[in-house]
Amino acid sequence: MIKDINLLIADTDASIRGIVRIAAKEEGWECDEAVDGIGALKFFRRNHYHVVILDYDLAELNGRIVCRQIRKTSTIPVILLSAQSGEAERLAGFAAGGNDYILKPFYPREVIARVKSLLELYGHAAEPNKTLVQGGIAIDLLSHRVSVDKKEISLTPKEYDLLLFFCQNAGRAYPRDTLLDVVWGEDFYGTDRTVDTHIKSLRGKISPYHHYIITIWGVGYKFEI
Repeated sequence: MIKDINLLIADTDASIRGIVRIAAKEEGWECDEAVDGIGALKFFRRNHYHVVILDYDLAELNGRIVCRQIRKTSTIPVILLSAQSGEAERLAGFAAGGNDYILKPFYPREVIARVKSLLELYGHAAEPNKTLVQGGIAIDLLSHRVSVDKKEISLTPKEYDLLLFFCQNAGRAYPRDTLLDVVWGEDFYGTDRTVDTHIKSLRGKISPYHHYIITIWGVGYKFEI
């Protein structure tokens, strides 16, 4: 999720503003609303925004004029909303400095998706998922710390690699030789006993969730919560 984002939505139609506001709120974003072009410029000049969404036919000052005013001082992404689908209107919107042009009526998720795309282009990419959680087990993918019920446990490098593989591929059974190839590498000349020994140790360390690692007789092992 892309966090700490402020949007400015300017549209004469209160229902349109409401749709965008609710969709932005679901993303955890803040959203200021203006009912006309003059109000939009006042908001823009007083506050910091990451994306501006403008009605093409705003009252007082239309969206193209507002966009041109914004472009005099800023390269902020601007999305134009319009009920006009003609080529001339689209080209006029882009000529005014708009980055995107969305037809009304629109799907809220489409607007959010386009906002996210612009945010990423302008250096506001979503934060990568840093923690992998499976039941009572949490793995910090950056620090390689593993917690069981929020208490950190100590694993050997291979135990960590084995647990990570299981957590990333939960619900599927893997033969011992596959686990050897994936975790230890194809050049490792170990035996099934190597896997069994590490599984036994790992089960002990992730207790009381040792039952997450299931023995599939005649096959190998499966991780399932």
